[in-house]
Amino acid sequence: MKNKEIGYAGEKIVSDLLEQRGCEILCRNFTIKGGEIDIIAKQGDYVIFIEVKTRKKGSMVKGVEAITPSKKKFIIKTAEEYLYRTGCDLQPRFDVVSVELDKDRISDIIYIDNAFDLSD
Repeated sequence: MKNKEIGYAGEKIVSDLLEQRGCEILCRNFTIKGGEIDIIAKQGDYVIFIEVKTRKKGSMVKGVEAITPSKKKFIIKTAEEYLYRTGCDLQPRFDVVSVELDKDRISDIIYIDNAFDLSD
């Protein structure tokens, strides 16, 4: 699998997981100049902006370690633009998910609710 295919596979896995948890997927791969959010979902009073990092088993860096301060700023900026464009007035939440694949199978998922906020 190529890196882009690995990323899409991870996003599909997380989208399915979110739907099983009762979330409504609002958007995938919302992109503006300078930023992208992998998944935007709604659950109750929250709009959830989810960053998915998918890695092959044995990668040197875990997915959650790849969320740098500058990456957080881009995610927040992109989320603000989404809220502005859609008029969404739900409480924003930022989640991070690390998916590890062993060939085409899931070997590990780390889901961090509320991984960071606007003060980060």
